[in-house]
Amino acid sequence: MQQGVRIAPSILSADFARLGEEVRAVAAAGADWLHVDVMDGHFVPNLTIGPAVVKALRPHATLPFDVHLMIAPVDPFLEAFAEAGADIITVHPEAGPHVHRSIQRIKALGKRAGVSLNPATPAKMLDYLIDEIDLVLVMSVNPGFGGQSFIASQLKKIAAIRTMIDKSGRAIDLEVDGGIDADTARQAVEAGADVLVAGTATFRGGPGAYAANIAALRGQ
Repeated sequence: MQQGVRIAPSILSADFARLGEEVRAVAAAGADWLHVDVMDGHFVPNLTIGPAVVKALRPHATLPFDVHLMIAPVDPFLEAFAEAGADIITVHPEAGPHVHRSIQRIKALGKRAGVSLNPATPAKMLDYLIDEIDLVLVMSVNPGFGGQSFIASQLKKIAAIRTMIDKSGRAIDLEVDGGIDADTARQAVEAGADVLVAGTATFRGGPGAYAANIAALRGQ
């Protein structure tokens, strides 16, 4: 059922006092990507990290760095995160006046470009972006904090976006972030997701538990 699903642990739930070690530990435990939540205390009600931390973590893992920018305005920071070592840069349509231009800029920087949809943002927002993007990130919680409960209404959105992606014929990742555990992971994958962001569910129990936690998210 979960064959081929990729797991992207969110460092938001890691031990920030030993972040480099945590990154190495989840990489060794079988993570596929590393998800980096960047929040500005303005676009979302929390403040996390900037490009300097991404740059500091980059030598600790060869995994793709999946950087989710929850900041507004977002355009002035694209270059800094690209230079810091992001492989994928994901932005919100609401975080700047011209999301298409933001996507163009990310691609021009040589990075994969993603668009993230908040729970109330409709799938239709992708109609004129689907031919430009490499990833869609469906937020199954309202962004800003880890540890929230999965919003079940997002399953319909995931399914609708899976149909859009399949019709496009393009290789676009469909990622889900928020309230992911073994049960909601299965539901999200059945709806069409192929990348799962998991913070609490990955980092629970400390480094000795990470491999088992990741395996559980894969349904193994």
